[in-house]
Amino acid sequence: MSLNACTISGHLGKSAELRMTGSGLAVISFTVAVNERQRQQDGSYSDYTNWLDCTMFGKRAEGLHPYLTKGCKVSITGHLHKSSWESNGQHFSKVEIIVDEVELMGGRREQQQPEGTPPPEPVQAASVYDDDIPF
Repeated sequence: MSLNACTISGHLGKSAELRMTGSGLAVISFTVAVNERQRQQDGSYSDYTNWLDCTMFGKRAEGLHPYLTKGCKVSITGHLHKSSWESNGQHFSKVEIIVDEVELMGGRREQQQPEGTPPPEPVQAASVYDDDIPF
């Protein structure tokens, strides 16, 4: 048995990008910065930033798009997906997080939200096993 699940929290490096598939399915893509603390030889610590690509599908993704702006802090739950392709005779691949749930955690976005506007509730994305998601 294998397990493919991940949970991360961090800040968006830039605002989410929304696009639609040929069949009309909403897809948003964004990058989350997750810091990792590393110990140096002199005993001090420094932070190293990992940039993780995330993709979310469906109507919930479309609804969250306006809230996923550069700098906002999020908690993401999802699973890893590897894509491979060829271009000009070269082979490329990438691993990304397919997002199942997003929780907005405040931070810079909270400061920008208009007064009296409630933040969105945590959202669970459509299942990646739905027939309309292209994999």
